[in-house]
Amino acid sequence: MLSLSVKIANLTLPNPVTVASGTFGNGEEMSELIDIKKLGGIFLKGTTLHPRAGNLPQRIVETPSGIINSIGLQNGGLEDTLKNKAPFVKQNGIPCIINISGSSDDEFAEMAKRIDSCDNVDAIEMNVSCPNVKHGGIAFGTDPVILSEAVKKTRAATTKPLIVKLSPNVTDITVMARAAEESGADALSMINTLIGMVIDTKKRVPVLANKIGGLSGPAIRPVAIRMVWQVAQVVKIPIIGIGGIESLDDALQFFIAGASAIQIGTANFYDPELCVRLVEEIKKYLEENNLKSINELRGNF
Repeated sequence: MLSLSVKIANLTLPNPVTVASGTFGNGEEMSELIDIKKLGGIFLKGTTLHPRAGNLPQRIVETPSGIINSIGLQNGGLEDTLKNKAPFVKQNGIPCIINISGSSDDEFAEMAKRIDSCDNVDAIEMNVSCPNVKHGGIAFGTDPVILSEAVKKTRAATTKPLIVKLSPNVTDITVMARAAEESGADALSMINTLIGMVIDTKKRVPVLANKIGGLSGPAIRPVAIRMVWQVAQVVKIPIIGIGGIESLDDALQFFIAGASAIQIGTANFYDPELCVRLVEEIKKYLEENNLKSINELRGNF
């Protein structure tokens, strides 16, 4: 029997195709365009403990083979997400993973504690690319000691599967991956966006109001695949690959590099049917190659 399911701690994804936080809303909007019940899971739009208005516009700019965004985590806060966003996903029978950002270890832990009692959320994804105000604004995901402290406190606050979303803006991502695993992460999602900038040469100023932002899309795919492969050599927990996936071939590269599942991100903006189409294409590929599960494809070189 062919199986597309993926295990992350005690959570089973029905298939390995999920959608990245911030690129799919909270599922309700996209449900008008596609059958979201076919997805392996939905990673909700990023949530902070308290509501945030986000950055001033301009917040998105197109680049060759990608976009740079600086949304600033605009959201209604944790309670709004738990009460008004997560239930829709669960009502559709899809694994619901909440993406959280904190400005301190204690804030991450407080969010995890509140989420732990919410039946509408199946797992937590930590966005460790946000700055730690107690350590001078250093991003959690760029220092292994700071990352380890944050993951340990968050792990202690919840029994739900904990996924750490790694930042690529580091010298050696394997160091961060090991720190996250040793501190209690059940899985890693990678990679988050690369830092980039676009300048308006007529005005001679950055296009984005925040000056810099996160680069995503096909432009970062080779970097993401390389990092997934590197991390797969040093950790035993599942990896969820992210970065410029817009075709079956792209997805297969992540699996072969060592990913157990994938997130579709930027492509949702211009090809919203891609994520559900990939589920069938992956199934067909496995059948044609006499593979019984995605696990037989993972890290296969």
